[in-house]
Amino acid sequence: MVIIGRLTKDAVVNHLKDERKVAHFTVAVNDFYKPKGQDQGVTVTNYYSCSYWINPLLAEKLKKGTLVELSGRVGINAYTNMQGEAKASLTFHVNDIKIHQFIKEDASPKEIKEKEPGDDLPFSHFKSIKEQNFPYASIVNICERLLLRISILI
Repeated sequence: MVIIGRLTKDAVVNHLKDERKVAHFTVAVNDFYKPKGQDQGVTVTNYYSCSYWINPLLAEKLKKGTLVELSGRVGINAYTNMQGEAKASLTFHVNDIKIHQFIKEDASPKEIKEKEPGDDLPFSHFKSIKEQNFPYASIVNICERLLLRISILI
């Protein structure tokens, strides 16, 4: 199963008695649907308690708000609380993690949502190859000039 969601808090690495390590974190997954015959949509959020055994050192990069894609298997943890009520929680045994978006550590939620005017173009936040210290920038410039000459000839 594959889920995509955001971490609700920073991942924590637990050390077991046999010197193994496991990273634990919680992911919130939003689902949206529109009931038949209604104009208003409904958003449902499911929370998964995740465990990742393969490389717990990755937990350093798993910070609150990080957008991740997880593949693995889902499970249910059923229990009875102190008041005697039956409860359940979703668990997710993670086999693979893909990080889609990091959150800046010094950014407030307000800063993350704000956009600058004219910043609505896709990929506009990436620097061009010319602006970067790209080792092959001169090759890119040569290719651009060759393409320009070919387009003039055609």
